Parts: sequence; structure tokens; C-alpha cells
Amino acid sequence: QLPLTESGGGLVQAGGSLNLSCSSSKPTFSSYSMGWFRQAPGKEREFVATIMWSGSSTGYADSVKGRFTISRDNDKNTVYLQMNNLKPEGTAVYYCAAKYYRMGYSGGDYDYWGQGTQVTVSA
Repeated sequence: QLPLTESGGGLVQAGGSLNLSCSSSKPTFSSYSMGWFRQAPGKEREFVATIMWSGSSTGYADSVKGRFTISRDNDKNTVYLQMNNLKPEGTAVYYCAAKYYRMGYSGGDYDYWGQGTQVTVSA
């Protein structure tokens, strides 16, 4: 088991920034590649970003490239999602997820999920 807890969500105006965090109490965190996903009301969950267990490689959805940055600190068992220039269509519950070893771009690839944190972007 790998418990995950997200934080950092909130209400922000369009064009603003938020930095999400996802932490685990387990030191095995460093063996897992991590992903961020989001789900807006009435829509399917979608991939946002992923990072290799080592932090050496990252991947992004086209819709967030150039605006979002995923990073991790394995000493703190934490992965981050820095979100800049937020848009109203970014309003969603954001989830972090863990996948052993390799990165993944599909939710079905991931083994463990956090409870989610709400991000609301006002126009």
C-alpha cells in the first residue's frame, strides 16, 4: 500500500497560480513514478502530467504544456504540480497517483490514488 495525500487546491482567478502537493508516509514512494490527473464535473478523468520515479523524465498533456510543471522531492516523499496561467477549464478535482517504476499516461496504469483536491478557477 502507498497512501497518498494531496493538498494545495483552492479558488484562484484566471491567470493565477497554484502549487499542488502530494505526499506519502512510505519511503517506498521513491520507487514509484507519479502522475497527476483531473476530473471536471460531468467529464471523464484526464491525464495531466507524469514524472519518473527518479525525476529524470516528465510528460504532460498538450493542454497544460508550458503552463504546468511536475517535480518531486524523494527525500520528502512528495510530488508537486506547479500550475501557472490557470484557465477556467482547469476547474476540477486533481488527483495524484502512483505507478511502480515506469511513467504512465493512462489512469488504468496506476496502482494507488489520493483522495483529490479541488481546484476552482474563476473567470
